[in-house]
Order: sequence, then C-alpha cells, then structure tokens
Amino acid sequence: MDWIYSVDDPLIQTVGGCIAIFILIIIITRLIGLRSFAKFTVYDFAITVAIGSIISSTLTSSTSVAHGFVAIAGLLVLTYIFSALQRKSGSLNSLISNKPLLLMQGPEILHANLRTARIHENQLIAKLREANVLNFNQVIAVVLETTGDISVLHRSTTKDDEFEERILQGVSDKGRD
Repeated sequence: MDWIYSVDDPLIQTVGGCIAIFILIIIITRLIGLRSFAKFTVYDFAITVAIGSIISSTLTSSTSVAHGFVAIAGLLVLTYIFSALQRKSGSLNSLISNKPLLLMQGPEILHANLRTARIHENQLIAKLREANVLNFNQVIAVVLETTGDISVLHRSTTKDDEFEERILQGVSDKGRD
C-alpha cells in the first residue's frame, strides 16, 4: 500500500516545494516576457507547469498518490490564496501580472515598446493585416495584452480608404506567375 500512502512521504517539504516552485516559475516567466506563452497569464502558466510536473512525477516515479495529491492540493490552495490577495492588493497584482503594453498609438508605431516586448515590426504589421487594416490611419491603438495576444483597435474606414502598401511589409510575393 506504499503507492497510496507512505509514512515516509515528506508532505510538509512538498508543500514548501510547491510554494518555491510556484514563485520561481512566476519570476522566470516575468523575466522571459509575455510573448513566451501566448494565451497564458504568467500565473496560469506557473500553475499549469507545476501541476503537470507533479502528475508526471507521481505517475513515473516512486512518489505515492498521497504525496502527489498533497502537492497538487497545495498548489491549488496557493492559487486560491494568490488570486484572493491579487484582488485585494494592487501592488501584489502588479508584481505578479504584466500590464498591457501599447504598441501603436494611432498611426504611430511605438518602436521602443516593440523592443521592450521583443516584437518585430513585421509581426505587428501582420497583426494589422489579420485585423483587416488597409491604412495606418485606421488604427486607433494596438495593445500587447497580458496574455500575449495583440489587440488591434481600428476604425472600419478612413477618409481616403486607400490601401497603404506598407501593410504588406515583409510579405513575400514568391510563387506569383
């Protein structure tokens, strides 16, 4: 019955390890940046990786099910506590979560912010094409969201409604006859 529960299971150390791993994953992910894990907040990514690792260890090593359960329960309780603290403390929220970053304001590309986010101008322009922007004057703002997504806020038409060739910047025309 050692695979279910063992008196030798270091349950207290496991809970301490959960806290340490959770915090380390958040710190490392904040340093790497938003674009590393699109669609995930830093917080979501940390908990997903940690739980996946615990499940893997439980299934593939001599770790008991009880030990794995305590580790996952510890992480989920930690997640609950952190989310409650984030709602109450703006400073903790800003420490853990990234803020959205403005990449374009109107037709102006904010190159310093592109560098900060490690996004190439061609990637930004590709997002404009995806949003069916025909002219830079249609753009109100482009934002790198906390999930790593890029949101394009634009008008549906402009005064001159003329297609701007720069929108095709970086697009290959190979294969044309």
